[in-house]
Amino acid sequence: MSDTHDIDVLKSRIEQLYLEHRDLDDIIARICESTPHDQLQVQRLKKRKLFVKDQISALGRQLTPDIPA
Repeated sequence: MSDTHDIDVLKSRIEQLYLEHRDLDDIIARICESTPHDQLQVQRLKKRKLFVKDQISALGRQLTPDIPA
């Protein structure tokens, strides 16, 4: 596999994760607007959202070349 293809795959995955992160944010906001809301469900969604953010960060670091100190 070529480096260009690998970079394109990483960028595509990051884009998918950004969409999922935004969708989770929208879902959490809608749930919190309703009264009463399921706090456990909100906590699970927030945990998933944080996991997605961590994945975005990890993949982003793979795209950034190491800079010698």
